[in-house]
Amino acid sequence: MNPPVSVVIPALDEAARLGATLDRARAALPGCELIVADGGSTDATVGLAAARGATIVSAPRGRGRQLVAGAAAARGALLVFLHADTLLPPAAGPVLARAFADPAVKIGTFRLAFDAPGLWYRGFAWCSRFDSVCTRFGDQGIVVRREFYAALGGFAPWPLFEDVDLLRRARRRTRIHSFPAAVTTSARRFHRGGPVRQQLRNGWLLLRFLAGTSPETLAASYRPESPSG
Repeated sequence: MNPPVSVVIPALDEAARLGATLDRARAALPGCELIVADGGSTDATVGLAAARGATIVSAPRGRGRQLVAGAAAARGALLVFLHADTLLPPAAGPVLARAFADPAVKIGTFRLAFDAPGLWYRGFAWCSRFDSVCTRFGDQGIVVRREFYAALGGFAPWPLFEDVDLLRRARRRTRIHSFPAAVTTSARRFHRGGPVRQQLRNGWLLLRFLAGTSPETLAASYRPESPSG
C-alpha cells in the first residue's frame, strides 16, 4: 500500500540541519514517505538520512534535477517538496488534510517564518501569504497532488527558479492555495550581506529570470549560503 504523503527533500552537504527537518516531517506527517535526493554530499548527509528511515535517491547536483529525481521515486498521492533547512509546522497533517479534502485544491504553499528575529524577517514572512511570482517560492514548501504534478510536467531540471517556474505553470490552471500554517526556514542565506541587501539581490535575479535570462546563467552568479540552494 502506498503512503498517502511523500516528502521530497533535495540535499547537498546538509548534515547540520537535515536531521531536524526529517524528524519534524516524520512527527508532523505520521506514516509519510521520506525521500532525500542527494546531489553528491561529502559530509554525513546520506548516513544521517538513512538512519532516520529516508529513502536516498542519488541525483546530479542541482536543486531542479534533484527534485525531479526525488519526485520520480515518490509513491505518495500527495507530494511535499521541502528544503533541507525548513521545518514543517507541527500541525501540517491536519492542515493538509483539511485543505485537500476539497478536490478543487491541487497545489499550495505554507506561509513562511524565519528562525531569526527582526523586523525585516517579519516583513518578508508577512508577504508570503500573498500569491504572486514575487512572493511564493520553494522555501515555503510546495505541496501538490501527484496527478497534478504529472499534468504540469514536473519541475524543470534547472539549478535556480525551478520553483518559480512550476508555480507559474500551475497558476495557468488553478489557484495556488495558501495553507494557514507556517514553515520555519533558516535565515542563513541573509547572514552574510544582511536581509535587505540579500533580498534586493534575490529580486534582481528574479527580474532577470522573468526577462528571459537562463537559470544556468543566473546560477553562475548566485552563491547561496546553503549548498542545496
